[in-house]
Amino acid sequence: MSIIKTPIHIGLPTPIRLVHMTDTHLCLADMRDNERKVTLGIKRTRVFADPKPALELASKTAKELGTPILHTGDLIDFVSVANLEFAKQYTDENDVFMAAGNHEFSLYVGEAKEDAAYRNQSLETVQKAFKNDIRMSSRVVGGVNFVALDNGYYLFDAEQLAFLKEEAKKGLPIVLLMHNPIHEMPLYHIMRANNPCAYLVDVPEELMQDYPADRFIQQKADDITKETVEYIKTEPLIKAIVAGHIHLNYSGYLTKTIPQITTSCTDIRVLEID
Repeated sequence: MSIIKTPIHIGLPTPIRLVHMTDTHLCLADMRDNERKVTLGIKRTRVFADPKPALELASKTAKELGTPILHTGDLIDFVSVANLEFAKQYTDENDVFMAAGNHEFSLYVGEAKEDAAYRNQSLETVQKAFKNDIRMSSRVVGGVNFVALDNGYYLFDAEQLAFLKEEAKKGLPIVLLMHNPIHEMPLYHIMRANNPCAYLVDVPEELMQDYPADRFIQQKADDITKETVEYIKTEPLIKAIVAGHIHLNYSGYLTKTIPQITTSCTDIRVLEID
């Protein structure tokens, strides 16, 4: 567990610092749900390191800096009373600005196709644990517009694209917060080195031909997602992307002018924006 400091240069008159963390994957469950969920929690706890030290470090660092925590999803690993209780307590005690990940809406990990209908089964319940709209929302800090979009299912929707365009009308530099990174070739190659697919948004279909069939269907971009990605790449006010999902520390570029940054499950990152 460490603190990584990352500069982002966008031309601010007064620099700001914010704390980024992601993919904490809380795996708490008790019999207020059911035995199956308790068993799931035990099983999933073996997959991830204890997230509480990273959460505590993020809290301590953010309070010392007097800055919000930016969380890009999968704070919880699955929907449970205990997980949502912890998430609510944490976001009540800390200034957390959140973009949802796919696990925020996972009832039982991997048991069903994840789509809008599946997400909506738990959206209302999950939302109560967080202060901002975890599907799409914005917050201005130090003259920078932080825009959070839920792309946890590898897709953007028309409402999100319209929201992003409205945010651009504010005329402020934008840092996008999202769970899944957008395809870029260096990151694609890193991800494919040890995985059957890249787990990225808007991968060109010619690079997906050897994906397992279910992963191809899951990660194939639709028209509105492609339109949104093109808008992100070409809107001059969009200055950086901060994401998660891939469980590793990465700093690259979506375009020549838009850095894309991810943080691992156990580390936290201090974004030094000037």
